[in-house]
Amino acid sequence: MRVVYAGTPDFAVPALQSLIDTAHDVVAVYTQPDRPAGRGRKLKPSPVKQLAVDTGITVEQPDNFKSAEVVEQLKSYEADVMVVAAYGLILPQAVLDIPRYGCLNIHGSLLPRWRGAAPIQRAIQSGDAETGVTIMQMAAGLDTGDILLKTHYPISKNDTGQTVHDALANDGAHALLEVLAMLQAGTLQPQEQDEAEACYAEKLSKAEAEIDWHSSATHIDRMIRAFNPWPVAFTKKDGQAMRLFMSEVVAGKSSSAAPGTVLGEDKNGIQIACGDGVIAVTRLQLPGGKALSVSEFLNGRSLAGEHLPS
Repeated sequence: MRVVYAGTPDFAVPALQSLIDTAHDVVAVYTQPDRPAGRGRKLKPSPVKQLAVDTGITVEQPDNFKSAEVVEQLKSYEADVMVVAAYGLILPQAVLDIPRYGCLNIHGSLLPRWRGAAPIQRAIQSGDAETGVTIMQMAAGLDTGDILLKTHYPISKNDTGQTVHDALANDGAHALLEVLAMLQAGTLQPQEQDEAEACYAEKLSKAEAEIDWHSSATHIDRMIRAFNPWPVAFTKKDGQAMRLFMSEVVAGKSSSAAPGTVLGEDKNGIQIACGDGVIAVTRLQLPGGKALSVSEFLNGRSLAGEHLPS
């Protein structure tokens, strides 16, 4: 099939690679314009653009699809299907209607649960037992199109935003090839989404990443894991942000100490009293330093007896 692929970040790379590795003909890749990055603020191509360039695929980087020229350029590729994965631009109905079989989207949740910008993080944060990937036929609404295929991923107590992201990116690549095969065979059975089960994954912000130690240990643990690697949960030490990357709930332990009190520390974690229960932080980063395991951190450092503000 002639495929136009639209994606931008790391999440979208495995699916593009899977298309490149098969008999499908990727005739063009659409990705967001290069952005300034790093200390020098030099323009940096997206991960998807880098893969496309490395494999000799034509790259298009429009700011939007409002101009007739951009729309006509897309039409010129005469695609059978357009595949979209974390592209980051809104596609109007006129664009969705261009490919012969329309546009397919790879979404990192079990739709209709967690439509929107941050489905992976919100699933972890909410304590969902599982998440997954949905391949859907794109419609004009936000992640409202018919479901073509779902894959399931159980969320473990050690999963972070990063580990689930990586797993779903790979699962999405396999699911996409399965859907394209069914599309060619004419065996797809689209299912409408149940609007009664829909919920939305709001965009992440740094402002929500500060820990309130009056929350439960379970809530804080989910938050720490969900926000790794971004925006990274943090607490204040000496007025500066101390970032927390990994943690676990200390089973069966409670404390009468004020929330935010460091109760103890050893190779298994830095134990901190919460509003309900105790959490053990196992990976953290002091202001101006690098992320350290608890063993590395305790080599010459201590937080014992400190009170972390909420």
